[in-house]
Amino acid sequence: MRVLLLSQFYPPVIGGEERHVRNLGTALAQRGHDVSIGTLMHPGSPETELDGAIQVHRLRGTLQRLSGLHADSERRHAPPFPDPELVLALKRLIAKARPDIVHAHNWIYASFLPLKALSGARLVVTLHDYGLACAKKNFMHLGTHLCSGPALRKCLPCAAGHYGIVKATATTIGNWATGLAARRVVDRFIAVSHAVARHTGLTQGPAPYEVIPNFVPDDVGVLGAEDSCLRELPGDGFILFVGDMMRLKGIDVLLKAYAGLNCAPPLVLIGRRLADTPNEFPPNVRVFSTWPHSAIMHAWRRSLFGVLPSTGPEACATVIMEAMASGKAVVATDVGGMPDLVDHGETGLLVPPGDAHALARAMQTLLEDRALLARMQAASLASVERLTAGEIADLLAAGGAVGDDQGVGAGAAHRGQEAELTHGARDLDRVATVSERAGHAAAARFHGLDV
Repeated sequence: MRVLLLSQFYPPVIGGEERHVRNLGTALAQRGHDVSIGTLMHPGSPETELDGAIQVHRLRGTLQRLSGLHADSERRHAPPFPDPELVLALKRLIAKARPDIVHAHNWIYASFLPLKALSGARLVVTLHDYGLACAKKNFMHLGTHLCSGPALRKCLPCAAGHYGIVKATATTIGNWATGLAARRVVDRFIAVSHAVARHTGLTQGPAPYEVIPNFVPDDVGVLGAEDSCLRELPGDGFILFVGDMMRLKGIDVLLKAYAGLNCAPPLVLIGRRLADTPNEFPPNVRVFSTWPHSAIMHAWRRSLFGVLPSTGPEACATVIMEAMASGKAVVATDVGGMPDLVDHGETGLLVPPGDAHALARAMQTLLEDRALLARMQAASLASVERLTAGEIADLLAAGGAVGDDQGVGAGAAHRGQEAELTHGARDLDRVATVSERAGHAAAARFHGLDV
């Protein structure tokens, strides 16, 4: 089967979504499928290249050329509406690749929608964030609290505070119009967590969808050669945060909580510095810029435990799965998709977002109760097996290939499961069984992958 994956970014641009798309392409290619990837042009990268068995095509868009529209010149995002030049580039790519399935990730799908009927391909869209309903993608109203739901008169002022009035108006209205069209045209949505399905309105609408978390490669725990940057780490046994050092990731809450710990080991922060990154850090905090992914996995192995105190609803934090694959417990916030991954009291601890005192208590608990920490480490390592490519492949092989009619019917069954799995559910086995085992099999049935 010919599969075309669409992703606005792809390595060498590195992030959770980019790693997921690469892992997905590799897993499909290993199962005998003809996989191509369409992604936006990145400075210094070739227009076409082979990434293993995957043919990568980098495409130019009109809005990409307008550097003033983008806050980060290294990440010139696809717009939430058809980009004229990108539509033409995708048309040429489709004629060349002749895909049976187009699997798009986030807003780049908007430039494929005008081509869907012409292509004859089925369209799957994976939602790695809340972009189907939120012009800022993070579902945080005015950047301070969880949004109660989209409404144009509310979304425009909120987006204006983030983008500026002109860009906000185009982005909000374009996203609203494209979202309406997508809910009618997309053959299946895949939400990476129950929170994404709920906040984007998929649970209340007729559009077929499944909840399928991201996954990590089977060999994610196998460490590669040590990078020279690892020499900058403190001795083993530090607390580790990996991610953008911004308020939405809870960096200010983390620093406040860390300052209140007793006999704390070093705190290591690895990630991008942004406009709202603090300028000063407490003593014993080591700060590093973006590292190679292989070096980050070495850092996880050397750490004591991880912390992800996001104040916003993280959709499906790949960093948590990588920590678990390294045998580490995680202290995270009880928001977004993190309760789907962290089983409170078993594989880690969940605390309310924005509560520095609760975060400090949770970290202090793991520092003082090493027996509890050891049990959580073992449980994390065991639980992450459900989130690996090999486990997914085994589930697909056991389920076999099912026709489209049965695949669409699975969406209605999932809505019943979604109602059963309330936001307060914490049992990892139930979440994993329903959202992964049923979800991955249902997605495979839709794709028609005979693996």
